[in-house]
Amino acid sequence: MRAFHFRRLLGRRHRLIATAVAALAMACAVIGLRPNAASVTVLAAARDLPSGTLDAADLKTVALRPDTVPDGALKPGTPINGRILAGPIRRGEPLTDVRLLGPSLLAAHGAGTVATPVRVADPETARLLSPGDLVDVLAAPSTWDGSAPARIVAEDVTVLASPDDKSDQGALVVLATTSDQAIQLASAQAGGRLSITIGARERQPGSRPER
Repeated sequence: MRAFHFRRLLGRRHRLIATAVAALAMACAVIGLRPNAASVTVLAAARDLPSGTLDAADLKTVALRPDTVPDGALKPGTPINGRILAGPIRRGEPLTDVRLLGPSLLAAHGAGTVATPVRVADPETARLLSPGDLVDVLAAPSTWDGSAPARIVAEDVTVLASPDDKSDQGALVVLATTSDQAIQLASAQAGGRLSITIGARERQPGSRPER
């Protein structure tokens, strides 16, 4: 008789334990399906993107844990159409302010830096450029007859972007320059054709480029 009551009590305990385990599993499933209220929604590349002009279809929203959100990440609702992506990014990579041509990107190049678009005569040369490259910009007369040699109008300037904007007048390149350099480049471009040399002279550690 005692053995019968013991088995009965043990069976009840097993049922209670099984019920508790099932309830715990159900709670875990519900928690796993419930959106993470602590996540942060940001904009990311919908596919591998080259540098150039963006539109809304190039981006998607992704939810990230707060501790994985990069500084300057752009949130949904940020105006994107027509903004210039300074360099290529991978699919799924969060888009940050320093990836776009604008004040945040220029701030990394020091006070007084401006973004200067120029037309390079040779589009094939422009395709070799990547953001961060150092270049010298040369100007030559539009009707070169050998009497006026090409001259350097900007030295050791940094490429900010090389948008996919080709025309019969050359390729657009955006450079980080001083205001004085921007004036010199505009004057040279109005009266001649611009070309570039890639891999400008190596700077000494801690030195600043001549401008």
